[in-house]
Amino acid sequence: MSTRATRRSTRAALALTAVIGSAALAAVPLTNASAAPGDSLAVQYRTSAGGATADQSEPWFKVRNTGTSTIQLSQVKIRYYFKADSPNATYRFACSWAVRGCSAITGTFGTLANPTATADRYLEIGFTGAAGTLAPGADTGDMQLRFYQSNWQRLTQSDDYSFNGGQTGYADWTKVTAQLGGAHAWGTAPDGNEPTDPPTPTDPPGDGKTLFDDFNYTSHTDPALSNHGWSVRSNSGGPGVPGATWDPSKVTFVNQGGNSVMNLETSSAGTGSSTTHTEVLTKSMKFRNGTYAARVKFSDAPKYGPDGDRVVQTFFTINDLKAPMADDYAEYDFEYLPNGGWGEPANILYTTSWETYNPDPWQAVNQHSESRQSFAGWHDLVVTIDNSRITYYIDGQHFGTHDAAYLPERPMSINFNQWLIDLQGQTSTTPRAYDQQVDYVLHVKDQVLTPAQVAAKVSALRGDGTTFVDEVPAP
Repeated sequence: MSTRATRRSTRAALALTAVIGSAALAAVPLTNASAAPGDSLAVQYRTSAGGATADQSEPWFKVRNTGTSTIQLSQVKIRYYFKADSPNATYRFACSWAVRGCSAITGTFGTLANPTATADRYLEIGFTGAAGTLAPGADTGDMQLRFYQSNWQRLTQSDDYSFNGGQTGYADWTKVTAQLGGAHAWGTAPDGNEPTDPPTPTDPPGDGKTLFDDFNYTSHTDPALSNHGWSVRSNSGGPGVPGATWDPSKVTFVNQGGNSVMNLETSSAGTGSSTTHTEVLTKSMKFRNGTYAARVKFSDAPKYGPDGDRVVQTFFTINDLKAPMADDYAEYDFEYLPNGGWGEPANILYTTSWETYNPDPWQAVNQHSESRQSFAGWHDLVVTIDNSRITYYIDGQHFGTHDAAYLPERPMSINFNQWLIDLQGQTSTTPRAYDQQVDYVLHVKDQVLTPAQVAAKVSALRGDGTTFVDEVPAP
C-alpha cells in the first residue's frame, strides 16, 4: 500500500470510523441477476425522529417479500428521497442496529436528475451478500438507519418527500421506492424521476486529459520508465515487515502473448532481512478527480515455496500526511489479501477511502467496502472520483460507493505495491515468492467514465499503437 513509515497493524481500526461519523460499507456482490416473474416486495417505514427539524434523520425500514419465490437481498435497493438543507450540503449514513447486521447494509447518497420542491437528493440503501435471502412472506426485520449533515448542523425534515413524522410504527410506505434486480418493484418517486435513474454527474465534463501506460519496458533500469514519470522504490521503511528491503530489481517486465506486463515480486525466507517488497509509483502528485483504472493480476499462491504469508497486493492513489489527522490527506485503495491479515483469516479484497489518520496512537478516519472471496487472476479495477462521491468497480460491476466526506482536497500519486504485513502467517525459513502483475494503468482527468467506457478507451489507445501518453498537467 502506501510508502509511509507507519501503517495500520490491524483492520479493527476501521471500526473507529463509525465512532467519528462515518459508516463502513461492505461490498455489493459481483452478480446482477434480474428479477424473476414470481418476485415482488413491499417496504415498510417508520421514524424515531419525528420533529420538523432534527440532529439526524432516522428512517427505519423493513423489506417484505410479497411474491412467491425467494429473493436475494443483494438484488434489492431502497431509495428515501429528501430535500438538501443547502446546495452544498453533504451527508453521512449510519446504521444503528439491524436484524440482518449493520455490516450487511450499505448506504449511499445520490442527486435527482429532476429536483422538486420536496426532493433533490436520495439515500439509497443496499445489501451485501451477507444479508442472505427473503423467503415468500418473510421480512428483513428492523433496519434502524440514520443520516445527518457532515457538519452536524440540524437538518429540516418537514420538507422531505419521504418523511412522515407521524409514522412511529411500521406500515407500508409508497413514498420510498425499491428496485429488485435493477427493476422498479415498489413505491412512487418524486415527479419527473424514475426510481432506477442513476445519479446526475456533479463534475464538469472536463477536457479528457489522459495518462495511459501499457508498461512496455525492458527492465526497471529502462530510461523510458523514469522519463515517463515512474519511480521504482528503493528506500527503506514501512509498510510491511521491519527490516525488509524494497528491491527495484524485483520489478520486471514480461511478455505474455505479445503483450508486455509489469511484474512485482515479493519474497521472504522467514526473516526481516530476507524479505523484499516492491513498489512502483508516479513521481508527481498531480492526480485528483476523474477516473483511475488498471488491469491487475492477483495471486492466491506463491510462485514457489510454502504458502501462507500475509501478503498485500495493491493499486491505489495517495498523497502525503503532513501532520497527524491532517484533513487534506487522501488515499483510495484496492487491497487484496490472499491469505488474510488485519484480523481476517482468509482471502479478502478491500476498497478504502481515507480522510486522515494518526499513526501513533493509531486512529483512522476512512470508509471501506469488502468482499471475502478469492480474487486470484486478472481483474479490471476502476475507481471514479467526482465532486460528490468515490465509486469502485471490479470487472465492470459496482463494488462500493463512498461519501463526499472522503473526497481529496489536493492531488495524489498513482501507486502499485506488494508487501507482507508480518511474518506470522508463515513462519518457515524456506524461501518463497509471490507475484502481482499489472497490464496497464489509465487516468482521465475530471471525467467520470463507466467501466465500459474505460475498456473502450484502452482499446482505442492500443488500437492506435499508443503504449504511453501523459497529458495530465502538473498541479
